[in-house]
Amino acid sequence: MWQTLRIEIVIQRNETATRADVVIAGAGIIGLATALALADAGLHVVVFERGTAMSESSWAAAGMLAGCDPENPAALRELSLLSLALYPEFLARIEELSGETIPLRTRQTLQGTDHLPFDLRALKAAEAEALAPGLRTGGQSFTLLDEHSLDPRDLGQALPAAARAAGVELHEGVAVNAVHSGGDGVVVETTAGPLTARHFVNAAGAWAGSPGTSAGASLPVAPRKGQMLAVELPGEVQLRCVLRTPELYIVPRGGGRYVIGATVEDLGFDKQVFPAQIDALLASAATLWTPLRGARIVETWAGLRPGTADGLPVIDRVAPGILVAAGHFRNGILLAPATARAVRELIGGRRPAVELSAFRANRFDGMKDAETGQA
Repeated sequence: MWQTLRIEIVIQRNETATRADVVIAGAGIIGLATALALADAGLHVVVFERGTAMSESSWAAAGMLAGCDPENPAALRELSLLSLALYPEFLARIEELSGETIPLRTRQTLQGTDHLPFDLRALKAAEAEALAPGLRTGGQSFTLLDEHSLDPRDLGQALPAAARAAGVELHEGVAVNAVHSGGDGVVVETTAGPLTARHFVNAAGAWAGSPGTSAGASLPVAPRKGQMLAVELPGEVQLRCVLRTPELYIVPRGGGRYVIGATVEDLGFDKQVFPAQIDALLASAATLWTPLRGARIVETWAGLRPGTADGLPVIDRVAPGILVAAGHFRNGILLAPATARAVRELIGGRRPAVELSAFRANRFDGMKDAETGQA
């Protein structure tokens, strides 16, 4: 339900009073992780979320901290490694502030691939099948990665509470309609009224490219639909690690429950779940790991990943006082701590800990020119 919230601005001597240091659009994991990092740095942070916090792609995700997935773009590696290094502190801070526990559900991933990188050792068939009894490799090579996973729904409970406890003002059911840069800051127009701030961060996920949040910048972030399912599997044969190939993943949640995903579809903001595609996902998963033939579907859903043309996020200052942290596609859960650190460094005028040139918004300019034939 949309809140009845009005934020008034005070005008004195024809100047609009600043009411926040930073305004953030979007209360998914990127927006709230950034808000928490900025609040911990002593800034007054206001977050506007068009719906409910942590209810879109952050809620729908599988929760794999897949920093060493050989299918990831090479340009993500440095940011991924930084985020993995920050994750223990990130989770500890959330738990401290929220009083909630965010357990790691798995600690290893059995990764299948057609092209194993030189720095990873291929397991023998018997080694792989010992980790996943009933595995059918289909001719793929498998390797074992030291990689954790968590349940994003645990984060969905804890992170909004942690942000509020840190002093973040979180307003759900309030959309950002426009952002204007000028003078010493920005004016953010919302469905609840205007607010001024020194900085604005567009962390609106699949909605980051919409006219209201993009602040006039051309930002080619679009929804990439992913359908998923959860199953329950009785019996003694269970997985203790994530099982993943380039086509699908099977993520244990504990207690015989598994998450299986996911489709990748360009269908706009449609989140309809289609039984035929769910059945196809389960059939593929059961072909890879045969014990799933005895599994029962207990839940289905679809999420909207924020995607870009090259599969990389946008982490950049696009105008005075206006930053973007969006387009993380499959890796929002993984990259949240490092993205939050980068935005905090940009706002603070410090050199980011990792090189961000691969994530600049203007990297798409050449693509647009090629599509339109313009010079």
